[in-house]
Amino acid sequence: MSTDAKMTGDLFEVDKRLSLKPVVDFNSYLLAAFGDGPCTCVRCVASAGDESGYAYQHTFNFQGQVSNRRFASTAASDVLLALKKAWLSYTKAELPGSGDLALETLKEFVEPQLHKRLLPLLLASGLVKDVDGALQIQAVVA
Repeated sequence: MSTDAKMTGDLFEVDKRLSLKPVVDFNSYLLAAFGDGPCTCVRCVASAGDESGYAYQHTFNFQGQVSNRRFASTAASDVLLALKKAWLSYTKAELPGSGDLALETLKEFVEPQLHKRLLPLLLASGLVKDVDGALQIQAVVA
């Protein structure tokens, strides 16, 4: 095979790790983690959507599309469980239990159109905390 043929073939090869079930499941989970429209929980309705006193954000704007976090399925422990499976499947290494989260590695197996949802979910669930620009994994009590 010529060098040109090898280079052309490489352009069309897709990383097979992206089709592994835990990775596909994590992308599906990330898509389903948000509902359409603003949050309608009791607190948001009572405050007319003012989230200024909230520890974690409820309503998000993804490039003009207003969405709300689905609390029933996005607790830190839920996000961690889905992330651990995908991380192990993709990287063949355990997700660190604490310390910095390698966001760039995470983005490698998250579909590009879902990148905008990734950081809001990680922060709003309480799984990570932004400490001086670095994402620190928080201890999760199951």
